[in-house]
Amino acid sequence: MPDVSDVVEAVYRIESARIIGALARLVGDVGLAEELAQDALVIALEQWPARGVPDDPGPWLMATAKHRAVDHLRRLGNYQKKLQLVGTVEAFDPESSIVDALDDHIGDDTLRLIFTACHPALTTESQVAVVLRMLGGLRTDEIARAFLTTEATVSQRILRAKKALRGVAFELPPPPEIPARLSAVLGTVYLIFNEGYSATAGDDWTRPALCEEALRLGRVLCGLLPNAAEVHGLSALMELQASRLGARSSADGRPVLLADQDRRRWDRLLIRRGLAALGRAESLGTLGPYGLQAAIAACHARALTFAETDWGRIAALYRLLAHVAPSAVVSLNLAVAVGMASGPAAGLSLLDALAASGQLASYPHLPAARGEMLSRLGRSAEAREAFLTAAALTRNAAERELFTGRAAAS
Repeated sequence: MPDVSDVVEAVYRIESARIIGALARLVGDVGLAEELAQDALVIALEQWPARGVPDDPGPWLMATAKHRAVDHLRRLGNYQKKLQLVGTVEAFDPESSIVDALDDHIGDDTLRLIFTACHPALTTESQVAVVLRMLGGLRTDEIARAFLTTEATVSQRILRAKKALRGVAFELPPPPEIPARLSAVLGTVYLIFNEGYSATAGDDWTRPALCEEALRLGRVLCGLLPNAAEVHGLSALMELQASRLGARSSADGRPVLLADQDRRRWDRLLIRRGLAALGRAESLGTLGPYGLQAAIAACHARALTFAETDWGRIAALYRLLAHVAPSAVVSLNLAVAVGMASGPAAGLSLLDALAASGQLASYPHLPAARGEMLSRLGRSAEAREAFLTAAALTRNAAERELFTGRAAAS
């Protein structure tokens, strides 16, 4: 039987976005809303072990948090009434404010919270920290551990974010600003997913817990924005990539590359979810960058073996992606796809041109890709040197071991 404290934390993680969103609408301050939600969490940790877990734990947390918010507003109202008596402030009617704010529009509140957490006033690092804290329900130490930084650093990011958001209206941006803000929202969620899928530093090859949080956020967004094609495109991309997580590491934690993965270990439920989300994105119009990447991931998901992969279609999709959202990393992936579809010489030519441009001078996957092409061409000494360069550039211990192993085998 699970420990009651574990049940409390699990419920809070699921419900935190809705609770904080509702409270933020009530009190008009995202930082205060998060503190009031934490108060409800503390009350649950105090009461549930003695009284038992409520039949409806989510609504219990919501009601408790709202009671805390109402108490806060009433105290504020009483204080301002006293100030008004001496002519310091205008009258404030807390009862009217409470009645207006307690109308429950949970979906809208969560959507407002997502857009507020990804406000352009925040740095990317702060956006990620706030999203994981307020929408994912993660503790400060969990966020610090996930991104290999200190709790003090994460705390400072969250504190700065709360200060930056103080006075910011808790509302959806006006229609002309939504596309840019939605782009920031999707980018933040995908950044969280990518850090879980391929950790940039540390000892672990992957961090599945981060992927799970990003998947959950993606599903929430799909429910809140059912007619936004790129929202479904991002969800499809994450579901399809996450389906391979179980096969990306061996039993002893060593990385397993795509060509060597046991596809029987791929999660078929996530693949079905991903293909359904991709179909929804396609039905809503032209695919954007996330939708195109999901279409590429679908090519891998549909191939029963590595040999059956439709590399020609993947290369064509990468060419389209390079036109829609050009970047050096997209060019790298295009070169790899061309190398698989048209032979290693064609791929190496594109990789050498990319290396000469200097755009990815510190990116380990460029020399690693060159190493693969050189190895396939039988140029073993050059391949070994390329893999050693990749090993020297990476900050991930498991990836470094992979590259040094490929160098030794060349």
